[in-house]
Amino acid sequence: MLMGIVDKPQLLFYQKMGELFYAIAAADKVVRKEEYNALKNMVLAEWKNLDNYEDPFHTDAAYQIEVVFDWFDYEQLDANDCFDSFADYKNEHPKLFTKERKDLIWRTANTIASSFAGKNKSEVIMLAKLKMLLKD
Repeated sequence: MLMGIVDKPQLLFYQKMGELFYAIAAADKVVRKEEYNALKNMVLAEWKNLDNYEDPFHTDAAYQIEVVFDWFDYEQLDANDCFDSFADYKNEHPKLFTKERKDLIWRTANTIASSFAGKNKSEVIMLAKLKMLLKD
């Protein structure tokens, strides 16, 4: 794929990552600054280097993760609905979920859940659901 060419399925992939990570952070009904900062650090440190996809504005598509996370937090969407939406997307597009991507998804979800006073019960439950989902 040529650098700079927008691949819509790839863009949606990153948006769905934002949805998932919001669900993890919001599992306990509160998204904390530490969780958002953990997400931003992971996007910068790892997601940006995953591939060369860009959004229509020629920004690394990985930043879509933060954009969607922010928007969902602003709208205060239901964490379980967001998780279910991500799960449906993952089941409909299994080829987008390479081992490398699944490992990074898992590391990011864990980093977010651990960023504020350790993992609480709601986050542990959602992480368990994610672990099952990523096994396929």
